[in-house]
Amino acid sequence: MIIALIYPHAILGTVALLAGLSALIARKGNKIHKKSGLVFLYTMLTSSALAIFITLIPGHHNPILLSIGIFSMYLVSSGFRATRYKTGKLNLIFDKCLAGFMIATGSLMILLPMILDRSPNVVLTVFGSIGVLFAVRDFHLFRRKDELKKKWLKLHLGKICGSYIAATTAFLVVNQMLPGLLAWLTPTVLGTVYIIYWARKASPAFRIPPL
Repeated sequence: MIIALIYPHAILGTVALLAGLSALIARKGNKIHKKSGLVFLYTMLTSSALAIFITLIPGHHNPILLSIGIFSMYLVSSGFRATRYKTGKLNLIFDKCLAGFMIATGSLMILLPMILDRSPNVVLTVFGSIGVLFAVRDFHLFRRKDELKKKWLKLHLGKICGSYIAATTAFLVVNQMLPGLLAWLTPTVLGTVYIIYWARKASPAFRIPPL
């Protein structure tokens, strides 16, 4: 059963990385960007869900895959939802449920190891803390819909790129393609530079065609 789950997870994860790369380098808002983005969304969600399920099977617990899987699903889902904020006609019920789930799950990722093992798990604590901070910021913005409408592009870019960073990190770490900290830090450093570049371009003078 594990093999039957790992193969689809690996294949979908590879497709997600390729589709995400296509969306990152394509002209923002064009057909390639939109189509690649949708492929990335669905393959990323399915691959992450499979990873989470695998980590819950006895004998295959992996806090790295678990935390990255949960974090990636939250980021890619809320990042895609951010494209809807620009209309100003907002129904935020699903978004609030998503943020609430991240806060609850992130808190458990931090607290459960300390309760069960009487010591914190560094990986779970880091990803859980970042997830909680992102979700708390979401709730803050949900109360200010005018600001939410203005910041939809930055939210979309930041979260989608964040999910791609998480997926790339998981790929490098699990497959041991880079030594030690390089596998953890390289995607984050490169991804952060990319996010900063596009965040600066996401100004009133920069427009992306509607989705």
